[in-house]
Amino acid sequence: MEQRPSGRVRAPDVFCSIERPTGRRTGAGRSARAHRCYRAGVLPDDQRCPCLSGNPYGECCGPLHAGAAAPTAERLMRSRFSAFALGLPEYLLRSWHPTTRPDELTLDPAQRWTRLDIVATRSGGPFDSAGQVTFRAWWRTDDDRGTLEETSEFVREQGRWFYVDGVVA
Repeated sequence: MEQRPSGRVRAPDVFCSIERPTGRRTGAGRSARAHRCYRAGVLPDDQRCPCLSGNPYGECCGPLHAGAAAPTAERLMRSRFSAFALGLPEYLLRSWHPTTRPDELTLDPAQRWTRLDIVATRSGGPFDSAGQVTFRAWWRTDDDRGTLEETSEFVREQGRWFYVDGVVA
């Protein structure tokens, strides 16, 4: 099991998204991409969700961040990725099972989570009590970039899904 950091909560101050090409051309002949930045934890409902489901934030991870229950383990996984991307440590702790949840969580303000691919799911549906989600997540800092691949374990108790732990590949 991966060691989870503990310490003072420190979230990124700004979340930036890169939108689809604008149609304008840059000097190199490539289409320009529009950049939009928001304060941490504040993303308009009509903006594309950071989990890259293709849905607007207000119809995807936004309601879960506001307290709605995730219907599946995969949806909880996506909402947790979005919480990392948006700097929402309180949601990450709230969606973590109490038996494995750390007392505190530190998010690196320099680390930006940019992409999520769901590789596989096993169980974790609306009528299951447990499930697994294998994902690959891309991150970057000013000096580095990389990916994290993990198989995460989830349980559903009293109608709510919780992240239990994960094995990093």
